[in-house]
Amino acid sequence: MWCAEHWTEYKLLDCSDGERLEKWGNYVLVRPDPQVIWKGEARHPAWRKPDAHYTRSAGGGGAWDANALPPEWTVSYSRLGLTFTVKPMGFKHTGIFPEQAVNWDRMHALISKAVSAGRPVKVLNLFAYTGGATVACAKAGASVCHVDASKGMVQMARVNAERSGLGAAPIRYIVDDCKKFAEREIRRGNLYDAIILDPPSYGRGPSGEVWKLEDQLGDLLALLSKLLSPDALFFLLNSYTTGLSASTMGYLLSLALPRPLGGHVASDEIGLPVTQTGLVLPCGASALWTSEKI
Repeated sequence: MWCAEHWTEYKLLDCSDGERLEKWGNYVLVRPDPQVIWKGEARHPAWRKPDAHYTRSAGGGGAWDANALPPEWTVSYSRLGLTFTVKPMGFKHTGIFPEQAVNWDRMHALISKAVSAGRPVKVLNLFAYTGGATVACAKAGASVCHVDASKGMVQMARVNAERSGLGAAPIRYIVDDCKKFAEREIRRGNLYDAIILDPPSYGRGPSGEVWKLEDQLGDLLALLSKLLSPDALFFLLNSYTTGLSASTMGYLLSLALPRPLGGHVASDEIGLPVTQTGLVLPCGASALWTSEKI
């Protein structure tokens, strides 16, 4: 498993009975997690008085209960010098997925090596959310095109870049349907040295068409492969879709990339270390193609 083990301002304190107990800077949150199917004693003392608790409703939604949080605050990922906005949002979200730090580290290292050798690196980040990957790549010296359909998430990404000292970095922020943007980029003849893809499991397109990742991922990967430069650096695919294994994602990525690119594909679950138990909580999966084996 690829484990995000270098956080200092975020900690997964414990997890049991369908919930996570997390420390985000100075605040402790309890949030539901479908991976936590085991039951056990809630031994960590922070379970008894969290600052906020997200509870699911019978109708499928949920709400933050006993919320003693400020409207927003920040946590830093000091390993890369990044700072992110955190705030209680709908559907248990906080504006950041801390397990993705393991991917930020890998991408930052690959870009830093290329930039140090005098190579400019262009990155396309699709379904880019609040920009964790965007700022990690920009911090390493890449120019980044950040694309997401949500105007609010793109605005949070701008703020995260500014708070990470990247307000003047070469980042393009695009509010658009990711597939349609990619199709236009192909027609324009634009190419990228790296692509990051973190698509949702389900959704609807701009005309109401239904998006289901398992049915459309292969075609989307084939489309995006046309945007890779001949000497591309990496392609990262991430997913939280239940039933879509890391090995399946790696297989799909291997099939989609043009054979002349060569390179290597690695895939695995990603996870977070649990302070109370010393175990690792699985939090999704990633597949990474790189031009050189790492």
